[in-house]
Amino acid sequence: MSSLIIGLTGGIASGKTTVSNMFADLGIDIIDADVIARDVVALGSKGLQAIAARFGDKILLKNGELNRPALREIVFSQPEDKAWLNALLHPMIREQMLAQTAQAKSRYCILSVPLLIENKLDEIVDRTLVVDIDEQLQLMRAMARDNSSKSVIEGIMQSQATREQRLKVAHDIIYNDKDIYRLEEQVKQLHEYYLQLAY
Repeated sequence: MSSLIIGLTGGIASGKTTVSNMFADLGIDIIDADVIARDVVALGSKGLQAIAARFGDKILLKNGELNRPALREIVFSQPEDKAWLNALLHPMIREQMLAQTAQAKSRYCILSVPLLIENKLDEIVDRTLVVDIDEQLQLMRAMARDNSSKSVIEGIMQSQATREQRLKVAHDIIYNDKDIYRLEEQVKQLHEYYLQLAY
């Protein structure tokens, strides 16, 4: 088991995945909440069955898989539906995250969680690493990446911790405001630092 757990977080389209991939390239085990979140609603899962029972076939694709954009539109406009979905999925995701963290083999591991702070998961990590980005740049990147409307992305951003809230609890910060080389440089510096902290 890793002796040090780093909680990696940041708002939508901040560059978390790029950063976690860079740590993975350095041989670090990554436990990714987004991957786990997809697994718990995969075809045939209890999670997907419960969601379909509540929202009906309109949230399913023709092949029976979850239609994420359709579900996203519903839950971000209906607070009670969002609360129901969170109550269903968060315990499942948390259980898997803890299991995978316990199985990590690298000297330290990265627990990548978009809502680390919002869901108080920073309580289960040793250090919190925030990928920081200017909010206007974040909005533009998210709209381009997800092909979603400005209002949907703004709704997601408003549902997440603010930039200030994230920075306030951060032990370490990676600034994603320049090019990929600057990003790599910061990851390598933190990698060396975390190796020193991991006994």
